[in-house]
Amino acid sequence: MNISIGSPYEAVIKRIIEKGYAGNQTEVIRQALLAYERMLEDEELMLVHRAVTVEVSEIEINKNPSCSFDEVKKILNN
Repeated sequence: MNISIGSPYEAVIKRIIEKGYAGNQTEVIRQALLAYERMLEDEELMLVHRAVTVEVSEIEINKNPSCSFDEVKKILNN
């Protein structure tokens, strides 16, 4: 794959290599992609945690009453 990312990004890649964080341009791109993927996963986990926190709060104040697993299966099978 050949890509053109422009001078500012090429300068960043060069500095990263010069500082010893990566050995070559490909390694810099791989590390950046993995870091971006981790960031997205962290964001997804944060959103799930936030949603669970809201649901638990609503259950605790009886705004959204809980039900058993068997009740859920019964609802979904109808």
